[in-house]
Amino acid sequence: MAKRLLKQKKKKRSPLRRLGRGLYTLLVILSAVIVLLWLGLKLASRRPSTAEPLIRPASPVAATDDPATLDVDESKQNVLERKDSTWTFLLAAEDQVSGSTDTIMVCTYDTVNQKIGLVSVPRDTLVQREGWKYYKLNASYSNGNAYYPPDGGIHELMDTVSEVLGIPIDHYVLIDTKIFVEIVDAVDGVDFNVPVRMNYDAPDQDLHIHYEPGWQHLNGQQALEVVRCRKNSDGPGEYPDNVYDAYPDADIGRTRTQQEMMKAIAKKVLSKPQRVNSYMEIFSRCVKTDLELGNLLWFAPLALQFDFEDLTTATLPGNGSATYQGHSVYELDRAGCLEIINQCLNPYTTPVTEDMVRMIRGDR
Repeated sequence: MAKRLLKQKKKKRSPLRRLGRGLYTLLVILSAVIVLLWLGLKLASRRPSTAEPLIRPASPVAATDDPATLDVDESKQNVLERKDSTWTFLLAAEDQVSGSTDTIMVCTYDTVNQKIGLVSVPRDTLVQREGWKYYKLNASYSNGNAYYPPDGGIHELMDTVSEVLGIPIDHYVLIDTKIFVEIVDAVDGVDFNVPVRMNYDAPDQDLHIHYEPGWQHLNGQQALEVVRCRKNSDGPGEYPDNVYDAYPDADIGRTRTQQEMMKAIAKKVLSKPQRVNSYMEIFSRCVKTDLELGNLLWFAPLALQFDFEDLTTATLPGNGSATYQGHSVYELDRAGCLEIINQCLNPYTTPVTEDMVRMIRGDR
């Protein structure tokens, strides 16, 4: 009897000891789950592809040059070398009214040095594509869709932008503008410095935008209105004769606002990684891209480490009062654009030069 009582006493453990053992078991299970999730992400993540390398135009060979002295495999010298782990992206937002692209940006992400360049390309940029009859960059999307549906538009836009800038475009992200509303609402709004007074009413579009300049907390719909606004309608006369530019530099000012808004939203999104499921659900409905889920998983840990102080933004400079064959266009300033391309976008180990870009001049 005494032995049985002694045996029972040995089996009893203090509450503190039982708690410690339970916590240890829970820690082991959680550790196993974390390891399995990490392995799953590593297996699912996939390094994104890059576009075919462009060929630097061959330098003219003088008539006196001796062909025997030329490198037999000269074409290899003209293939431009890419920087390690650097990608280029076309970011575009579709204009729901016109079917063209209302916003066009190019982004280069150097994942080794954690540098991002984001450059706006004015939508009225003068272009000239062989076999096509449009002269404004934003028309490349609608024309491509008209002739090569369903995805011809975005690919025509990618090719046109690549030709203008002299760099390959690896991937595209085509945004439905309602993503601004849903993403901003998902992060409980965004603080933003509205740069100019906005006072626009378009009865035919049921569009009404009214903001004073300065810092404001914007919900999703308000953020969309701010990035869309480029005109005011409180001038003399009746609509549409009372419409004038909201920014002193017209649409170029709006592109700066769009860049700043994207930066503000991205910082807010990355500050709330616990809402990733909501972001992915919105992304799946409002964004078209040729990036696969595995590519996004590959970029995700790098993006979470990114410091927005290393984000450089710019707009391609030019003349917004130019014309071409009777069309009002934006003529790019070649020297100014080359400087920005090499500072912000160049994915090559060598500079982009004037012979690599295709920037058309307007009428003189």
